[in-house]
Amino acid sequence: MTDPRTSARAVSDDPEYAANLRRATLASSIGSALEYFDFALYGLSTALIFNVLFFPQDDPAMATVAAFATFGVGFLARPFGGLFFGVLGDKLGRKWVLVATIVLMGGASTAIGLLPTYEAIGIWAPILLVLMRLLQGFGAGAEQAGATVLMAEYAPVKRRGFFSALPFVGIQAGTLLAAVVFGLITLLPEDQLLSWGWRVPFLASFALILLALFIRMRLRETPTFIELEKHEQVADRPIKEIFTHGLPGVIVGIGLRMAENGGSYMFQTLGLAFFVTVVGDNADKSLLTWGVTLGSLIGVFSVPFTGHLSDRFGRRTVYRFGAVFMLVYTFPAWWLLSLGNYAVAIGVIAIGIGVAVNSMLGPQCAMLPELFGNRHRYLGVAMAREISAVLAGGLAGVLGAYLIAVSDGNWVLLAIYMAVLAIITTASTFLAPETLRRDLTRVDDAIKVSREEGGDDVFATTVSIKAVGR
Repeated sequence: MTDPRTSARAVSDDPEYAANLRRATLASSIGSALEYFDFALYGLSTALIFNVLFFPQDDPAMATVAAFATFGVGFLARPFGGLFFGVLGDKLGRKWVLVATIVLMGGASTAIGLLPTYEAIGIWAPILLVLMRLLQGFGAGAEQAGATVLMAEYAPVKRRGFFSALPFVGIQAGTLLAAVVFGLITLLPEDQLLSWGWRVPFLASFALILLALFIRMRLRETPTFIELEKHEQVADRPIKEIFTHGLPGVIVGIGLRMAENGGSYMFQTLGLAFFVTVVGDNADKSLLTWGVTLGSLIGVFSVPFTGHLSDRFGRRTVYRFGAVFMLVYTFPAWWLLSLGNYAVAIGVIAIGIGVAVNSMLGPQCAMLPELFGNRHRYLGVAMAREISAVLAGGLAGVLGAYLIAVSDGNWVLLAIYMAVLAIITTASTFLAPETLRRDLTRVDDAIKVSREEGGDDVFATTVSIKAVGR
């Protein structure tokens, strides 16, 4: 049988490889932009719009908690979407799953812009909002995992960290776009904002769906999945494999994501809600979004830069820096937010997102796919990403809003919460093997190889470097 790594070189030498690499980058970036445009927009709207329009106003604080609960519902659906589409991605290929997820996720997001409010239909308003949020989360559960796997499998080995991080610029672009759009619509008079203004950005998601579909339909399947098909190694039962062989990688992946995902949503949504609590109802909502805007703008550069650094110094080293930075930054950040100063709050949120969160996101883009073998990579990445999204991002909103409500805006509790997430991720970097330049045609998991050899995946890294070339 032909060595899969030799065949992988042949695929990468194909004249169309460079064109497909560009298409893969663009296809993944637009999907990421759509997902995070919708999620960031939903998060920004949660504390300022949905709590007013979709829930009874007898107790405004509890209405905000309920609104954040619907935000968390989307995260509950994500693991199920990751499981469902992850299996399909490992059995049928990466391309067609990414086509299906963009339609489901984008369609649900567009439909949110058409929903009637609580005043119009009563209890059915939050029920329909929850349903759309579930569909949105179900599609998003495999979208980002698919983008991660797609780029890691297409990227040149020497620069996998950098290329794998490029689509995640779409995350920053989507978040940036959502913050800018939301900032603009909050300039509207309040009656216009609450009547029709908030609907416009959700309805605009439809344009991104069409663009993403056009690009993804022209994309070729990844070289590594082609190798699986060629050698008849495609997994018949990916779920069984992930629980019998890939579970350690999933657990480590969840730990790696706790500070990155949880910290991201805490700065984006809870930071805003907390600041409104400190300043009061007269808070200038349009100014608050500039922290997210600037943080996302920093991320456009910091995500690919830290991905590049991980190609030079290793995935774990760069990831650990980001986790420790967040741990050190946490208490000063929430104390500064409690001062109620707009300029300080904008700077705190911008650094939190742009530096602390994105220093972990950059190396993560390549590291998660490298943790898993080729036969169950899509499912493994999806499970690690989406279970952590529930435990970190999903809980961050509702638990954080509850802490704000019951403690009358005590910043210390929020700082402790974020510090715990940072400690979990820092510890996880010591449990993960170094995966730099790992051969992605291998069917064994990096953690399995590391354990069998009594240390890091140094042997696998060396083999991969020799096999694929420096």
